[in-house]
Amino acid sequence: MSSDYGTKIDLPLDRDDLDPDPFVQFDIWFERAAEVVEEPEAVCVATVDSEGMPDARMVLLKGAGPEGFRFFTNYGGVKASQLDANPAAAMVFFWPQLERQIRIRGPVERLSAEDSDAYFASRGRNSRIGAWASPQSTVIPDSREELDRLNVEAAERFEGVEDVARPPHWGGFVLKPVQFEFWQGRQARLHDRFRYLPDGSGWRIERLAP
Repeated sequence: MSSDYGTKIDLPLDRDDLDPDPFVQFDIWFERAAEVVEEPEAVCVATVDSEGMPDARMVLLKGAGPEGFRFFTNYGGVKASQLDANPAAAMVFFWPQLERQIRIRGPVERLSAEDSDAYFASRGRNSRIGAWASPQSTVIPDSREELDRLNVEAAERFEGVEDVARPPHWGGFVLKPVQFEFWQGRQARLHDRFRYLPDGSGWRIERLAP
C-alpha cells in the first residue's frame, strides 16, 4: 500500500468487515494507522462559540475506549470556554495514507482532578513547566520574547522541584460518543461510509451514500 498521498488506493469496506462495537472498530483502524502515520492520535476537535459560530483545531488524543475519548488543554483557553458553555463536540481523524476518516460526535465533560493529575504527571518536565507558562489563547506581543520570558519565569519558579504539580487552570475533557462514522476512500469518489447509532444496548450500523 503506497504512502504517496497522490496515489489513490481502492480498498472496499463492507458491512461484514465492521465490528458491531464501534469502539472495537476504532481500535482496529487506529492500530493500523499507527503502523503508517507519524501521529495517528492527531484529531480535529470542533466546538461552537456563544453565537453558534463553529471553531476547530487539532489536538492529541490521550485515551480512547467505552468511557470516552480524552484530550487535555488549558481551561482558560477558547476551546475550554466553548466546551464549558456548550458541552458537546465533534472529532475527525483523517489518515490519508490509508484513505480513512473517522468522525465522532457526543457530549463532553471535564475529567476529574485525579484523572488530570495522573496524565499531567506522565508529561515531560518541560511540558509541565510550559503548562504553567502559557496563557493559552490570550493576546501576546508580536515578539516571542514575552512567551520566552514567561517560560523562563516558570522554570525559575520550579527550580529544584522534582515533581511539578498540575496547574489548576489545566486539565482534561472526555467526549462520550453517541455517533461514529467510518469512511473508506474509494475510486471515482464512490467512498464507503458507515454510521453507528445507539440502538438499545448496542449499536445500529447504516451505510451512507458518499
